[in-house]
Amino acid sequence: MPPGRHRPAARSTLLRVASREILLLHGDEPFLVEDEARRTLARWRQGLTSEFGYESLDPSGLTPARLREAVLQVPFLDPYRVVAVRGITVRAAEGLAPGLSEVPESTRLLLTVAGRLPAGSKLARAVTAAGGRGQAYQRLRGRALGDWIRARTREYGLPPLVAAALGRAAGADLGVVDSELRKLAAYQAGGHPLDQRTVEELLVVNRQEEIFRLTDHLLPRPDAEAWRLLQDLLQREKPTTIAYALARHLATVLEVQAYRRRGLTLAEVQSRMRQHAYVVQKAYEASRTVDGDRLEAGLRAILAYEWEVKSGQIDPVLGLEVLLARL
Repeated sequence: MPPGRHRPAARSTLLRVASREILLLHGDEPFLVEDEARRTLARWRQGLTSEFGYESLDPSGLTPARLREAVLQVPFLDPYRVVAVRGITVRAAEGLAPGLSEVPESTRLLLTVAGRLPAGSKLARAVTAAGGRGQAYQRLRGRALGDWIRARTREYGLPPLVAAALGRAAGADLGVVDSELRKLAAYQAGGHPLDQRTVEELLVVNRQEEIFRLTDHLLPRPDAEAWRLLQDLLQREKPTTIAYALARHLATVLEVQAYRRRGLTLAEVQSRMRQHAYVVQKAYEASRTVDGDRLEAGLRAILAYEWEVKSGQIDPVLGLEVLLARL
């Protein structure tokens, strides 16, 4: 074949491969990874005509052969298939690379990893070789965090004063920031104006931080700082609100402890839980200092407290102080 005809055909093949929808997301900020995964899947699934075109694979125990089988499956009623594998551990990621030896143009593939892949990752190279791309997300700090908050605020159609308030209050917890923005957007959509005073009244991130500090001093036993924080919180929060926050903390530690006993690393546990990575990290550390029986007993004590308060059997404040002593 003459050289002039061969080269254009080669360029056409390269362009066609590069257009394939294969996306690998990983990094140190799980919220950004999952947020992009949700957006991508929502966009891809808009083109499907049935539920048969979408398949979500459980990363635990996934083999290259099973991944290859899902990737190579031919669309049935849809113009293409969407295959998603979310929450792959860094340790298991490399072993899945052979499953991407062939990715047809009729498959759109999304892979997310719970953590940052090392340089030269086999999975990342396999994605690139198949015509896809990878995106790594790092923790946002300083100016980058402020820019993200401002961009997210504009995306929700909220005034700039909201971004300023969240930048002061929410720290680097992107999950909390996004939750607060959605709440304020819903409030504004209901026809209510957002001024400085209203925004500060609606934001709960400052109070959540104080409650989180309290839970930090609960395990293995409540210390003197826990009692001081409790008294401060009782000046601004309902006792039952504090009790609910304590219950959530103990439940999180109990769940993390179960994962840890199964041999999962911190990064693997963070990928499986909805809470922010920092919250899971603190729970992971706390899970080493207390046994599961004490955690379950604490949850039962909180449940009993809430029932006794609602039935009028005890004073909410005094009952909460007794509850803290029992924890």
